[in-house]
Amino acid sequence: MSTLFDQLGGQQGIEQIVDDFYKRIMADNTLNHFFANTDLDKQRQKQVAFFAKIFDGPDQYKGRSMETTHTGMNLQQQHFDNIAKHLSDAVAVRGVSPEDANAALARVSSLKGAILNK
Repeated sequence: MSTLFDQLGGQQGIEQIVDDFYKRIMADNTLNHFFANTDLDKQRQKQVAFFAKIFDGPDQYKGRSMETTHTGMNLQQQHFDNIAKHLSDAVAVRGVSPEDANAALARVSSLKGAILNK
C-alpha cells in the first residue's frame, strides 16, 4: 500500500512542495519576518526531512521538537492558519488528490498545539 509520502510524489514531490511552500511564506508579510534571520537552505532541508517523516516516508529528521523549535516565537492561530493555507496551496498545485491533500494538512494540524506552544 502506498504511503502519503508516495502519494505526494516521494522525495522529489516533497522537495517541490517545500520549495513552493517557502516561496508563498516569504511573499506573506504576516509570516516572512519569522524567517528574516533564517538560513533558508538549511530550513528547506529540515522541512523536507520533517514532512517526509510525518507523511510516512523515510525518517531522516534530526531537528528539534516542534515545541522547542517554536518556543518564544509568539505564533498565533492566524499565523498557523496562514501557514496551513500556504501548505495546502503548495500541495494542490502538485495535482495531489483532495483526500491526500487533506490528509497532509491533518498531519500538520495535529502538531498545532506544539507549534503554538499551547
